Amino acid sequence: MTADELPKSESFMAATPRATGETTTASGMADSSSLKSDWSTRIEGLKQQEADLKRSIADLQTTYNRLTQDQFQKVQSDLRRMVEQGTVELEQRKRTLHSEIEKLERRQERIQAEMKTTFAGASQDLAMRVQGFKDYLVGSLQDLTMAAEQLNMAPGPAPQALPPEPEVIQTGNRRPRPQPEAAAPTLGFAPSTFQDQTERVRSLLDQYRMRPDYYGPVWQLRRTFEPIHAERVSNWFFAQGGRGAVKSMGSRLQNVLVASAAISILFTLYGPRLRTLVLSNSPERLGEWRRGLQDCLGISRADFGTGQGMMLFDAPEPLAQRAERITAEGGLPLIVVDEAESVISLALLQFPLWLAFAPDPVNPVSEYDYY
Repeated sequence: MTADELPKSESFMAATPRATGETTTASGMADSSSLKSDWSTRIEGLKQQEADLKRSIADLQTTYNRLTQDQFQKVQSDLRRMVEQGTVELEQRKRTLHSEIEKLERRQERIQAEMKTTFAGASQDLAMRVQGFKDYLVGSLQDLTMAAEQLNMAPGPAPQALPPEPEVIQTGNRRPRPQPEAAAPTLGFAPSTFQDQTERVRSLLDQYRMRPDYYGPVWQLRRTFEPIHAERVSNWFFAQGGRGAVKSMGSRLQNVLVASAAISILFTLYGPRLRTLVLSNSPERLGEWRRGLQDCLGISRADFGTGQGMMLFDAPEPLAQRAERITAEGGLPLIVVDEAESVISLALLQFPLWLAFAPDPVNPVSEYDYY
């Protein structure tokens, strides 16, 4: 510092006391106003920041809502697309399954048609025929065995039983039919005569129809008997007097049932005197008759034979000879003719009891009906 400057500074220091106090007051006021201004600025800035934050929050909320809605719509569209795609696939699978089912059905029909014409189907029919023929052969062998035993046991009476045959045959050739006329009064099934037998027959028919006994005694009907069956049997007894043809039931099994009812009633009336002779033109049909009669009447193979209550014939001539011998021995022959017999031999019409089944052209008998 120089000598010139020192006095100036001192003079300045000496001259500043009052001015300094005034300056201090003015500066305090200035500081207060600037502080207020700063706080106001800061408050305004904070308010501005708050407003900006609120706008940002609103913008974010709007963006969130838009994104959520877009995502929801996208999920919905994805689900809809998946459902539509699954439905299309299911429809396609359904059509495929229907097509496969139709192919299988056509294949089944083709196989069934082939079975009827090829060996696979013919073998079944052949097996049925063989079984019927087997039953017929077994029964025939049993008949021959019984006949041989009877011939060995009683060789003497045989010639005595033969003489009546020529007389019967000659009578049949002259065709006066004396036996049916003599036997008719003893059998008379007309309602006006033999009222006791008429009532007994009607009672048995009602019993078979309304109170069937499936475990009854042998020679009693053991099957369900409908009114149509009862009508056939009743008409044969009372309108035809036990001698005539009835309309076929359309099935051999049903015809066997009608014949079994007539046999059961006659056996109840006449007992062991009754001998039933069944005529059919093939072993297969005779096998069906054997099985049907066994089932309907509860009889066994032992009841079939030359000297038994049931006999089977495939030709009318031996049947007529056997019926003549039965009549000569005091028995009562009942001749049953299968529907397959288109012509009835005159030799059969001389006997007092015969039941023939007339074929129905509308409903022909099925050849292979089994129980």
